[in-house]
Amino acid sequence: MTTPFPVRDDLRSLEGYHSPQVSVRVRLNTNESSEPPPDAWRDAFAAELSRVEWHRYPDRAATALREAIADLHGVPASMVFAANGSNEVLQTLLLTYAGPGRTVATFEPTYQLHGHIARITGATVVEGERGADFRLDRAEVERLVSAANPAVVFLCSPNNPTGMVEPEPLVRAVADLAPGLVVVDEAYGQFAPWSALELVGEERPLVVTRTFSKTWSMAAARLGYLVGPSWLVAELDKVVLPYHLDAAKQIAGRLAVRFKGEMEARVKAVVDERDRVSAALGTLDVDVFPSGANFVLFRPRSMPGRAVWQGLLHRSVLVRDCSSWPRLDHCLRVTVGTPAEDDAFLAALQEVLG
Repeated sequence: MTTPFPVRDDLRSLEGYHSPQVSVRVRLNTNESSEPPPDAWRDAFAAELSRVEWHRYPDRAATALREAIADLHGVPASMVFAANGSNEVLQTLLLTYAGPGRTVATFEPTYQLHGHIARITGATVVEGERGADFRLDRAEVERLVSAANPAVVFLCSPNNPTGMVEPEPLVRAVADLAPGLVVVDEAYGQFAPWSALELVGEERPLVVTRTFSKTWSMAAARLGYLVGPSWLVAELDKVVLPYHLDAAKQIAGRLAVRFKGEMEARVKAVVDERDRVSAALGTLDVDVFPSGANFVLFRPRSMPGRAVWQGLLHRSVLVRDCSSWPRLDHCLRVTVGTPAEDDAFLAALQEVLG
């Protein structure tokens, strides 16, 4: 379709980010929480929402929300930035520190929106390569950083869609090697055995991004945040749109962190279920990749990935088809659901594989 007014030249070939949404009995393709928020959170949220002064703008600085997140991680509120999902956090980072004339480095395969958002801001994206087992080698980091001099380096840990957790020595090495900002995307960080949050400080240009969508069961709220140096957060506050976080979202996030105990119990249950699903997949005709997230990547050995995905869909089970993505030939990704959902997925997969 020809548009009456063309977009920027550097965006003409850009495709949008899509995740198929079809009506199925078992939906395991978007890494959402399989359980809703606690009833006590719903009650508290409804009560506060009823008292919102809707004719007034929300707190522009999201002060109470930032303070609640800061208390959760034991840092000053000046080191917390919140936005509409972790994707807006990433967008604000890239608008501030990337853009035309600057380079952003990713290590593929990884979360597609890192490069996508960087390109939208006008930055040049350079891609390093992970190994055949999807692990990241320090020598590859050194090669790319030396060649490209990136203003922003992305690490995703656990990595989406592979599930790999970056080892602490490697993350420290990247922070030392990178000439600019290092962004550690921990959308699934609570499911992993360690967090780069312990590396965040005023002296190091490194940030950790998180989301409320997964462990906090709040995907519908679209709320994310980062923890980073206070001087960096101050720069982000200059770039983000005013009043970008509505009153309802601020209330939802502030109340959610009161239920840390429930969240931690859910994380343990998901990790246990993830290990069960991985073990069960290991008995089938597929290659299973180790995961530190709430999903598992696998590759059928004897059938094309797309055919397996279609066979599961015929059985009303939806997983993520990664088979056409670069470096992910025939790979599929399944979200860890409830035990009943996972049993239905495993049974359907066994049927498809014959």
